[in-house]
Parts: sequence; C-alpha cells; structure tokens
Amino acid sequence: MSEIFEPPVIRASDRSGGDDSPDKIPDVLPILPLSDLVVFPYMVAPLLVASERSIRLIDEVVAGDRLLGLVLQTDPDLDQPRPDQLHDFGCVGRVLKMLRFPDDTIRVLVQGISRCKVVKVVEDPKTPFLKAKIKIVEEKKKAGITMEALLRSASNLFQEILSLTPSLPEELKIASINTQDPGRLADLIAANLDLSLDQKLEILRDPLDQSRLKAVTTHMARELKVLQLGSEIQEKVQTAFSKSQREYFLREQMKAIQEELGHGDERQVELLELRSQIEKAKMPDNAEKAAVTQLSRLAQIPPASAEYTVVRNYLDWLIAVPWSRWTGDVINLKKSIKILDEDHYGLTEVKDRILEFLAVLKLKLDEAQAKGQQQNVKAPILCFVGPPGVGKTSLGMSIARAMGKKFVRISLGGVRDEAEIRGHRRTYVGALPGRIIQALRQADSKNPVFMLDEIDKMGTDSRGDPASALLEVLDPQQNHNFSDHFLEVPFDLSQVMFICTANQLDPIPAPLRDRMEIIDIPGYTDQEKLQIALRYLIPRQLLAHGIQPDMVQFKEDAILRLIHGYTREAGVRGLERKIATACRRIARKTVEKGKRNVVISTRSLSRYLGQPPFKSERAERAGNPGIAIGLAWTPFGGDVLFIEATQMPGGRHLTLTGSLGDVMRESAQAALSYVRANAAKLKVDPAFFEKSDIHVHVPAGAIPKDGPSAGVTIAIALISLLTGRRIDPELAMTGEISLQGKVLPVGGIKEKVLAASRFGLKKVLLPRLNETSVLEIPEDVRKLVEIVLISDVAQAVQHALLPSGARRKNPKVQD
Repeated sequence: MSEIFEPPVIRASDRSGGDDSPDKIPDVLPILPLSDLVVFPYMVAPLLVASERSIRLIDEVVAGDRLLGLVLQTDPDLDQPRPDQLHDFGCVGRVLKMLRFPDDTIRVLVQGISRCKVVKVVEDPKTPFLKAKIKIVEEKKKAGITMEALLRSASNLFQEILSLTPSLPEELKIASINTQDPGRLADLIAANLDLSLDQKLEILRDPLDQSRLKAVTTHMARELKVLQLGSEIQEKVQTAFSKSQREYFLREQMKAIQEELGHGDERQVELLELRSQIEKAKMPDNAEKAAVTQLSRLAQIPPASAEYTVVRNYLDWLIAVPWSRWTGDVINLKKSIKILDEDHYGLTEVKDRILEFLAVLKLKLDEAQAKGQQQNVKAPILCFVGPPGVGKTSLGMSIARAMGKKFVRISLGGVRDEAEIRGHRRTYVGALPGRIIQALRQADSKNPVFMLDEIDKMGTDSRGDPASALLEVLDPQQNHNFSDHFLEVPFDLSQVMFICTANQLDPIPAPLRDRMEIIDIPGYTDQEKLQIALRYLIPRQLLAHGIQPDMVQFKEDAILRLIHGYTREAGVRGLERKIATACRRIARKTVEKGKRNVVISTRSLSRYLGQPPFKSERAERAGNPGIAIGLAWTPFGGDVLFIEATQMPGGRHLTLTGSLGDVMRESAQAALSYVRANAAKLKVDPAFFEKSDIHVHVPAGAIPKDGPSAGVTIAIALISLLTGRRIDPELAMTGEISLQGKVLPVGGIKEKVLAASRFGLKKVLLPRLNETSVLEIPEDVRKLVEIVLISDVAQAVQHALLPSGARRKNPKVQD
C-alpha cells in the first residue's frame, strides 16, 4: 500500500523518457495498491512507500523497465490487500525518480501513462508482491463543434475555479490553457478537482473523451457555485469587519476631537443610541414624552455633573421596564390539572379553587378573542394562607407553569418602608424604583405571575406603612394606573396575576384582606405526608445526596413512625429535614463501608435519626382526674394542649398559670362560675370553693397562649377534678362556653382535628354550631377520628367523663 506525501502534479507536456506507447507495455505488470489516490494518464504524483512488500516491488521495477500498475484498493486501511480487494481499473505508471530515507521508507515520483483494466491477478511464488495481467484501454476521441464548445466551456470553468482556489498552483492555469486535447483536459481537471475517490474512478473508467469532459464540467459547475458562495460569505465577513474597524477608528478620532474641545466622549453616539432604545421600548405616550424630555435635558448637562448620572439612570429604568413586552395567556385546564397533580399531592380543595379562577380567566380570554379585542383581562388577587411547609410558594410556581407565564417572587418579611413598594423620589441619592417595578424588569414581562411572599410579616414605622402602599397594587380597579415614585409615570399592573402568601390573616390590615381572594391551605394528614415523602421528598433527597434510588428503601411504617415521633408539624419541611439527615448518614456509611443496600424500618430508624424527640404524653398525664386534652390553633397548624386542674386547702382563690392571655383567663373564670352555679347538678360539693383553692395550669408555660376555645376543656377538667371521675384519655375537645353552659363556635376546626389525628386521639368534641366546618375535614381523617357535636357542657360531661370507678384505659402510644 502506498500513500501520497505531496499534492499530485499534472503536466501538460507529452510523456518524457522511455518508450511507453501502449504497444510496448507488457501484458503482465507488478501492481502497486494505492490507498487514497487515483492516478490519471499524464499525471505526476509523489508516493510514500512504507510496506516491505511494496518496497520490494519498487526495487524490482526500478531495476527493470520502471513500469507498474497503479490500482486503487477498496479499503484504504488495508496494509496488504488481497486480489479481490482491488478495483478492476487503474493506470499504467512509470517511476521517474526514487529516493531512500533513513527510516526505511522510499519516496518515488510516478507518472501516469495509460488507462488499463486488471484482467486477472497472476500468482507468482517468486515475488512477494502482486502481479496482474492487464489490458490497455484505448481512448475514444470524438471531434466536432460540440466538442470544441464543450472544451472551451470546461477550460473557462476551470479557470474560474483556479481563480477562487488559492491553494492550487499557478502552473495548472497555464497547463489548462495550453491543453487542447479534450481527454487530456478532462483528466487534468479530474485529478485536481475536489472529487471523491468513487467519482474519480468513474472518470478513469470512461474511455470516451467527450463523456469524461461532460462529467467533469458538471462537477465543476457545482464546485464553482460552492466556491462563489464561500467567497461571498467571506467577502461579507471581511466587509463587516472592515466596517467595524472603520467605525472604531472614526469613534476614536471623534473621541480625540471631543477631548480637545472639552466635550464628553461619545456624547452624540450615546444620545442617538438612547433615542433608538426609547423608540424600540414602545412606551405609552406619557412615558415616551417623559423619556424624550429627559433625553433633551441629558444632552445639555455636562457629564461631570451629578445630575447627569441621575437623568441617565432614570432613562435606563424607563427603557428597561416592560411597557409592551408580555407573554400570551395560554390556559388549558387539562394541562393545569396535570401540572398541579404532578407538583402537589392532596390539597384537593385548594386545587379546585385555583382551577375555578383559571376557568374564569379562560372564558374571558375566549370572549375577548371572539370579539377581536385585546386580551385585557384583569387577573384575580389570590392569597394562600396556611402554616409553613404546606406548599404555598410552590403552588404559585405551578400556576405560572400551567399558564405559560414567567414567575417572579419578592419577600415582604420584615419590610417596614413604604418606599420598598412605591420607590424613592429621584431627588434622593441612590434612588431606585420599588420592588414591584424591579421585579417586573427582572421578569421582562408585563403580565407575569407575581408572588408577594410573607405578606403578614410586614411592619410599620416612621417611614410609612408598606401594607397601605399595597392597597393600590392589589386592587384590580386601581392598579391599571400604579404610580411609582421613581418613574413618576403610571404603569399598568392589571395584567399581573398577584399571589400573596401568609401564615395567618390577623396581622394583615382589613382593607388589604378585603382586596384578596383568601384560599386556606391546612396541614397535611398522615397519609398525605406519607405519599408526599414517597413521591417527592425521598427521591429529591436521594438525588441531592448522590445516593442511587435502588440502594435505599424506606418502609411505609418507618415513614409513619418518623411522622409521629420525629416531626409534629402541619407541613412537610421538618419531615424533609429528617429524611435529609438519614440520607447524610447513609451516604457516610456508603463511603466508609462501600456500596450496599439499606432498608430503613421502624427498628433501624433510631440508628439514623436517634431517639424520637416526641413521645405520647397520654400514658403519663391523660386519664388522671383533673387533666383534660384541648385543641388549639396556631399559625403553624393545630396543636394539642393538656389542661391540668388541682385542688388544695384554702378558700376562694383561683390561680391560673402557663403564660395565658386575658381571653383565656376569662374563659377559666367563666368555667369556674359555671361549675359553682351548677354544683348540685354536677354532683359537686357546693361549698368546695369556700374551703379550697383551685389551680389551673396549661403546660409549656414558655409559649404564650390565648383565645376562648379552651373554655369547655377547662370546665371539663374542673368537673373531673371535683367529681373524681377520669376523662377519656383518647378524647380531645374545643369550644368556648357561656355562663349558662352553652358551647359556642370557634375557629380553626380543620387544623385542630388534624392535630388530634397526628396525636393519635380517637374522639373529638366540637361545638354543634361548627357543624359546617366538619365537611372541610379530609375524609380519611374523619374515618380515623370520631367527631361528636355538642351544644352544652352537660353533653361534654356525658361523652368525656368515664363512669365512676371505671378503670383507666391504656391508650395505644404512637412514638
């Protein structure tokens, strides 16, 4: 096998040296396989010969008549091709020169003589190289006007190609001009044109000069188009580069002139660029008028002036605000349902409320499109209220994804300055727009989904009330002309879909609450937490800690034990932290001891998370006379309270402890008054208060507690204490009481019942007037917890107190 080491050369002159006419060429010639070169007659090509077999061939050829067959092999990667791995057409060649090199290779210069066909490979045991019987292919010439026209056309095309290809030598141009033989010109062009080996081989096979010339003319026409297109592209690039260089030099000259004259650098270029940006921003008329006015001022202010920076900053903000850039509303309820279900488990009522709002928006949009009007639909103002970790913020992100809108979020926690909402006046140093305009610039859209997070955490001080500043932002009837103190031109916020989040509604001013659609998001049930952990939390934490999913298996009972004994919360944030802790310890063991499968069950859970911090207190506290279990609502979800009452020698004194608020103290006074007034009916010594002191304590004294909902619980604890009857340890209650013993309605029913379920209680007493609130409780919780509606304290006594002498129950403890 031989390789070329320099570009092939075609000479226009006749053969030189030796008698190489077809009649003098032997019938059997040694065959030199070529890997990537097709040799044509009259073509001179340098070859690199490296294989031992080919070197023996060259030595024998040079020692003899210097003739050999140059045949292309079918596979270029073969070192010693077999006879069936050679093409059947080649070229008879003559070795013009041979040079040996120190690396045991040979460089030879060969010249094509005539086309030949390999008839049969001759086996010669005396020679290690191939020999073949060949047949010289005589060229068929055709003359006439057509041939002459074809010859001129091919020559002209080749001249154009040579002019566009600097890599081809100049002597080719001279050779092609002086070649009048059609066949020789066709071979000359085919040898130097950028053709594939198969295309060159087809031309070598063709003995008819007119056919070969037509073939190369077709190839040249295509090659010329490619070269012309490349030249045009290169010319455009060069022109653009030259233009850029020219502009750079002109700007540098202008800069030098302006510096000599004392003017700021590039003032005119800067002003023209700002004017162009103002036009592209497509501002409303009033905003564009303000921008043009300020641009005129900027042209007259020296750059060294402080006012120059103020005006320039103002123009940059006016241009950057998305006055006309917005995303189209694409509302597909089926897609929205799918996205909400993918991102969040449970929360059925919340999802229904969201889908209702999206359905209304879609109807309005369809109506506007049917009338050919602009989609000027005012978006609703939603407020998600619920404990931490229930998915309020991620719900907003899901809504944005379902509508195909951009999502921006700002946190209002700790904001005390009105300027954070409305911006600062430009007269102040370092003035900026408010967070609303800044977030819209970040979103680069005038109708994103905009989340105002922790809206209940805003404060008030001498710098103004930010909640009052939000009244205009969150009012669909007013926010189409929202005025930022920095911009001083109205901006339309009616296309923005605002979503607020809060842990509780009480800190939010009433006028602000009135402008929002409140959507309550309660805590999750145990089964919902289980599914959330299996579907979302565990896969996410395994991925975050580099653990393969097939390495770790969390048993469902282990997850439930984790929920009961390690996290008592309405959301799932603490649950995810515990799962992350377990994953970290699994990762450490994997690194220390190698990869292994881990199964986390109830028995092995403590090895990864330690002993559970929460244990049931019912075994130690509930079931004794004077101890009742109440239910409370907190901003973090529902909770369980133990209310303890005890009697001691003394007289007419009531002690209340446990960091109780005024309302809860009054509830205890009312409960005591009811017991004293109905002592006979309750089978209590009427004179108990004359000779005894009563102490009511609510544990966890460091936590402030207030509200009227513990009234019935305190009353039952006092009755239990004074009658000596124990209270059902698997029962909790809530409700306010009146002096007549009526049980009045309270709030937070859903959260309180969920807390009772998390605590493992089996029965809950609720005010009858809260009957409608029972329907909000998830069905799976209603199956686990028996709900009893009561109207007065007598009914509470009937359900809560065990009969006299009844043995204490041993409730199941869920650690």
